[in-house]
Amino acid sequence: MTLKDRISEDLKGAIKSGDKPRLSVVRLLKSEIINKEIQKGGELEEDEIFALLSSMIKKRKEALEQFRSADRQDLVDRETKELEILCGYQPAQLTEAELQQLIDETIGEIGADDISVLGKVMKTVMPKVRGRAEGALVRDMVAKCLKSA
Repeated sequence: MTLKDRISEDLKGAIKSGDKPRLSVVRLLKSEIINKEIQKGGELEEDEIFALLSSMIKKRKEALEQFRSADRQDLVDRETKELEILCGYQPAQLTEAELQQLIDETIGEIGADDISVLGKVMKTVMPKVRGRAEGALVRDMVAKCLKSA
């Protein structure tokens, strides 16, 4: 079952069970996918859906921080629940060791030897880890590797 099919099935399940928070989040996710498909002019690939999902998760985390700083516990609770639902669709996250190995292999392939090629390494690594690691973490690890190289 593809991720898109799973989302459709979860939408039907949320409607039948009356789970309003899940219904709201899954409906939003499905509409975002449809909007991106309209913009693209065709079906989204799995990795494109994961990229969209990562973007939505990132926005929720940013909103969560703003609500915490504004001391709005009601909104923190709602965003936390929505974030939890969205994270349920992400693939298994890479461990630090797996990510480090992937970064080391990519640096070896490119022949990168200093921080000046950070962008080139990131451009090669990110498609490999899409949806399985946060970009900021990957960037920090790549920078650390290139500084020590």
